[in-house]
Amino acid sequence: MVTADQITARRQVIAESSDLQALLAHLRERARPVIERLPVIPEHKALLSVDGGVCPDDGTRLMFDPWSPAAHRCSRCGKTWTGERHDRNWARYQHLWLAERAAHLATLAALDDDSAAGARASEILTAYAQRYWRYPNRDNVLGPSRLFFSTYIESLWMSNYLAAATLLKAAGRLDDATLRAVNQVADEAATLIGDYDERFSNRQTWNNAALTAIAVWFEDEDLAQRAIEGQTGLLAHLSRGFGSDGMWYEGENYHLFALRGLLTGLGWARLAGVDAFADPRLAPRLAAALRAPSLSALPDLTFPARKDSWYGISLAQPMYLELWEIGLAGLGRGASGVGSGLENWLAALYRVPPQLAELFESYLHESGHAPRPTPYDRRSLSWWSLLEMLPALPSETAPWAPGSVLLGAQGLAVLRTGNRYAALECGLYGGGHGHPDRLHLTLHADGVHWLADPGTGLYVARDLFWYRSTLAHNAPRLDGASNAAGDAVCEMFDVQDDWAWVRGRQGGLARTVVMGPAYVVDVLELTGREEHSVELAWHFTGAGQGDPRTPGRWVDATLEDEFIVRAERFVPDGDGPVVVPILANGQGLTAHFAFEGELLRVEGPGLPGSGKAAAFYLVRGQGRNLRFVTVLEPHSGGGSRRCGRCGRLAKPSKSKLLEAWSGTVSPGRRGRSRRPMPRSAHCEDGKTSCRRSTRSSSSKDRRGPWLRRCKSVAHRLSMARWRGSMCQSR
Repeated sequence: MVTADQITARRQVIAESSDLQALLAHLRERARPVIERLPVIPEHKALLSVDGGVCPDDGTRLMFDPWSPAAHRCSRCGKTWTGERHDRNWARYQHLWLAERAAHLATLAALDDDSAAGARASEILTAYAQRYWRYPNRDNVLGPSRLFFSTYIESLWMSNYLAAATLLKAAGRLDDATLRAVNQVADEAATLIGDYDERFSNRQTWNNAALTAIAVWFEDEDLAQRAIEGQTGLLAHLSRGFGSDGMWYEGENYHLFALRGLLTGLGWARLAGVDAFADPRLAPRLAAALRAPSLSALPDLTFPARKDSWYGISLAQPMYLELWEIGLAGLGRGASGVGSGLENWLAALYRVPPQLAELFESYLHESGHAPRPTPYDRRSLSWWSLLEMLPALPSETAPWAPGSVLLGAQGLAVLRTGNRYAALECGLYGGGHGHPDRLHLTLHADGVHWLADPGTGLYVARDLFWYRSTLAHNAPRLDGASNAAGDAVCEMFDVQDDWAWVRGRQGGLARTVVMGPAYVVDVLELTGREEHSVELAWHFTGAGQGDPRTPGRWVDATLEDEFIVRAERFVPDGDGPVVVPILANGQGLTAHFAFEGELLRVEGPGLPGSGKAAAFYLVRGQGRNLRFVTVLEPHSGGGSRRCGRCGRLAKPSKSKLLEAWSGTVSPGRRGRSRRPMPRSAHCEDGKTSCRRSTRSSSSKDRRGPWLRRCKSVAHRLSMARWRGSMCQSR
């Protein structure tokens, strides 16, 4: 991916940078086992199967160890499994790991004059050239492939394979025999990859990267023009796959995957004379794509598992850190200048506690090594960073502090107050990786992911159909079935000081979410001429650990779904809201439900990979015009109300709050609020004045006008005005 002149210049940069020298030492250490002995090169192509690479006992993915081709250990139960299906799943990662190691070794040969590393890299290249035609182009899932079962994985492999060959060639360490061998492999791969265009799939980004690499290798201008500037080439993906808000249309998981493919391809394109970072028309879109995951990141710096995503993945994974390092270097080299806020984002990620490295097809640098006891840093990344990243990370200009934001093209509204985060899905479905979860609500508060998007489990497991259902999300569904694939729209979004709100709509369903310092208020409405059954699931973390505070009893109920284990219905002793306290991870949340219908407690699959069932609540109603009102009250953090004398949490009149919200508009009619909002909160000792602990002297002036504005714009929905109050005795 570099020329001979660039290698010479880069050596000088490394010599003057303590970070790059430390990274070089890290890469030397990591390369030693591969230099000492040639790893096993699989004699068979990879196979995708239901049971291969999965623990038969608990369904956990088996660990990948590049030095253990026939024994595969489960990280959960500790058992070791053998068999052809497991071996052929292992082969997928081994092929990728070997190509990555070849690039790693070639980097050392080029930048560190390591002849042993260069010899081993050449040996790997030649070994694959000898075997490439033995791997049959059959048993494929997504396009032609010899080594794998899908074209995009062949493209991943080819990008590293040619990176190794290019580095050796630029350093004068590629002999004629190896050169001919690489030519043969690259020529065959060009045919396989070039014949399968996946248009605007995230996978096509990697296909474009591989084709650009092949074009540079053969100096093929026609192929380069197609892969870079074609209708589905790299630049088209940048302008159409990544939206105006910077986010890839298939959500954060595939955003990060496609972004790595795009940056890889653009690195090759620069050798072909196309430098996107230097183009003032393209650089802003690249900067937006690099920033986008930071805008939707959860407070714990994981990304929300929207659409087909893995759940609970940290953005401080080394693969992602490297993306922002490479992107920051590109912005510094090109038209946008150094910074663009990425240095603050990276500084925050480098402070995240140590993470277990995940297994990614596009980044296997950590495979075969013990987990790090310390957080990842820029001195522990891969060979690509040694070639590209800045000599030093620019100084942090300000702590990373994201605010509420509407990602317009994605249709994701993120509401933030302090360490609390809510998000509403009100945008595009998201293509083949989309879920029928429009109007899904996410909530993360006080370190607990109270309402999560579960993402997706294994693509070959039966529970994939559960995680791709509406019922698996905190989203409304009609008439007892998953919603059809379709888009939602964001009708309103606004932020004022420590309040934010959004209203989204899909068909006859509208959902309004208001977030303030102490509460989240959620209002789901159905309006229409036809009668429907409406169900709204609430997948709270810790939902099965307690009973409602409202007096009543549970009776057996039914909820038709193949994944539901059991269901029961709550029968309250009287009228009024149903109050449900929930505990998780030492924190508390109280949910206050006001609705006409039924409250069910249901048991279904838990989060992907948990291997356990989990309880959740479901509100159900029938009619043409319905409203479900819910107030969510986290119990700790700066927004809690406390008594000025005793320090206890205040006890607001939440029943009045719910009555006011549920009574703002009578069924089938829009109009002014029929009840005033509650303005009092009472300390449990009943004697002292209470106040919100974070309230400033100017909060009354700041909140009042905005709340009155919301009352008029949000279809006359009244907003709660917490202005300080007295205990009942006063």
